[in-house]
Amino acid sequence: MTTGSKPTSSQPWLHQKGAVIQEFGTVKQFPLGLSHDARMYSCQRLNKVLADTQILYGLYKKHHWLLRGATFYQLHLLLDKHAGEQLELVDTIAERVQTLGGVAVGDSRHVAEITSIPRPPDGVEEVPAMLSRLLEAHETILAQAHDAASRAAELGDDGTNDLLVSQVIRTGELQAWFLAEHLVDTPLVRT
Repeated sequence: MTTGSKPTSSQPWLHQKGAVIQEFGTVKQFPLGLSHDARMYSCQRLNKVLADTQILYGLYKKHHWLLRGATFYQLHLLLDKHAGEQLELVDTIAERVQTLGGVAVGDSRHVAEITSIPRPPDGVEEVPAMLSRLLEAHETILAQAHDAASRAAELGDDGTNDLLVSQVIRTGELQAWFLAEHLVDTPLVRT
């Protein structure tokens, strides 16, 4: 229900306020064949992964914009590609939370409160530091996803397990591999 007086013309109803109809951290009942406890657990864990994935997406975009140096072009394109893939994961994870009857974390201020990924400096870091920061964020998410997927499977939540394994983990592992290979010293081969 909204408050405010009804407009008498085509004037939009501005400054609407609404009652919260479902609190964050709760799940409503859906006919999914999963227990309340299984759905509650999955929503809590997925929201944690969701918050960290939103932060990882932001880190990818930040570093995409601020890169410098000889590998600028290649890394600029790679980081933008990875950012797009992370953004797809954000939507997929959020929709899974909603499918389970939960409330997906969506406000960036709320995300900042629950993320495990440390805040980067506001300025520009050297490229190896940027890539290392991305790798550490991936590792945080991957560790959470492995643990959550395993527990979701034990609780019979095959959908959450599948999402975490086939999308979050596989995407994260592949992206981490691509980044890590940019941090390797390659010796010059002399003939």
